[in-house]
Amino acid sequence: MLEVRNEGPVRLLRMNRPPANALNPELIAALREAVAAFGKEAEALVISGSPGMFSAGLDVPTLIQLDRETLAGVWADFYSLLQSLAASPIPVVAAITGHSPAGGAVIGVFCDRRIMAEGRFKIGLNEVRVGLSLPSAIYLALERLVGPRLAEQMATEGQLIDALEAHRVGLVNELAAADAVEERAVATCLRLLKLPRRALARTRQTARGPLLAGFEKRREQDLETVMEEWFSDETQQALMALVASLGKK
Repeated sequence: MLEVRNEGPVRLLRMNRPPANALNPELIAALREAVAAFGKEAEALVISGSPGMFSAGLDVPTLIQLDRETLAGVWADFYSLLQSLAASPIPVVAAITGHSPAGGAVIGVFCDRRIMAEGRFKIGLNEVRVGLSLPSAIYLALERLVGPRLAEQMATEGQLIDALEAHRVGLVNELAAADAVEERAVATCLRLLKLPRRALARTRQTARGPLLAGFEKRREQDLETVMEEWFSDETQQALMALVASLGKK
C-alpha cells in the first residue's frame, strides 16, 4: 500500500494501491502514521503516486458502505493526516505523478511544494460535484495558493484543470516529464535542505501558520458539516451515481 525509499536525507513515500490509489481507511491511516514518523526520522519527505495517477481521492465505493460512527472516524483520520502535513517540521513535496482529483489534490495543497507531471492529467478540488461542500480548512489551503477569486471559482464549480493551467494559476509549482516527477521533487527537497536549517524551520513555521490555524479554529465544525452532508439525501444520491458510473468503467 505504501512503498518507502531513501534518497539520501529525503524519504520518498509512494502510494501503491492499484488501480487508482483511492484513499480507503487503511491507506489514510498508513499515510498519517508515515507522515508523523518521517517527520522525526527524515530531513525531508516526498509523497508520490503511481505513473499516471497520484490519487483518485477518497474511495467512495468503500466509504459509502460505512455506518455514521465508522465514517466519522475515517474523516477524523483524514483530517489528522492533513493536519500532520500542515504541521510537519520537515519540508514535504508532492510528486503529482498523474491525475489528482478531490482528495488527491487536497493532499497536495497541504505540502510545501507540488511538482506535477506534464500532459493531459487533471487536478482540482471537485467535491461539490458529489454533493459535498469544501471544508473550510481545505478551502483556506486552496485560497492560500491561488488567491480568493480563483479559489472561489474553482471550489464552487468543482473545476478540474490540466497540468499546464494548474501551473499557470499557481496550484502547482513546477511541471516535469512524467518519468522525472519524483526526481524533481527530491531535487526540490535537497535544494531546501541546503538552506540554514534553523532559519528554514522558523520561516516555514511562520509561513504555514495559517494552515494550522484553519484546523484549530474549524476542525470540529468541518467534521460535523461533512457528516451532516454525507448522509443527506442529495449527497447520497450524488455519491451513489458516482459509484454507479465507476462500476461501468
